[in-house]
Amino acid sequence: MKLNPLLDRVVIKNVETEEITKGGILLTSAAKEKPQMAEVVAVGPGGIVDGKEVKMVLKPADKVVYSKYAGTEVKLDGVEYIIVRQNDILAIVE
Repeated sequence: MKLNPLLDRVVIKNVETEEITKGGILLTSAAKEKPQMAEVVAVGPGGIVDGKEVKMVLKPADKVVYSKYAGTEVKLDGVEYIIVRQNDILAIVE
């Protein structure tokens, strides 16, 4: 199956974070914060949203930072994705 987002929606997949801190401390899964860095999997076409035209600036494979509690989590074929609005994306990581 494939997720095709609508309008200004973006499908992202979390990037795994390191489990060892720079100081060499091993973090358990309970101690880790929710990651905010992800990779863009699919991008909607944009269009008129709430009376304003939205132009999509993201593309698949972009690494992004997104709002901490944004989006809707979806599990498809055993893989977890998050569907967010483009305005929930805070930055593109280069």
